Amino acid sequence: MGDGDDWLGDFTRGPAVFSLYRLGIRSGGHPLGPAEYRIDCNDGAGPRVICRYFDEPEAVPEWFGAWRNDEWCPWILERAKALVANPRNT
Repeated sequence: MGDGDDWLGDFTRGPAVFSLYRLGIRSGGHPLGPAEYRIDCNDGAGPRVICRYFDEPEAVPEWFGAWRNDEWCPWILERAKALVANPRNT
């Protein structure tokens, strides 16, 4: 893998399109640390980062803006973890 972010796939709910990326070195990922992921959302207002999380059992996802404590958060993480297990770009 290079040092750029790797797109793993998209999923939708209602009008929102969510994109999942594994972060590369340029975005703060570390080659010897746990994998770090970014979830972007485009709900018609343009794409923006809504969450970053590490692939560790006890890691707490960091949600941004109006997505903090949103009722969709558990569903979004479940879908993201399914994409990590089976990326669409391979």
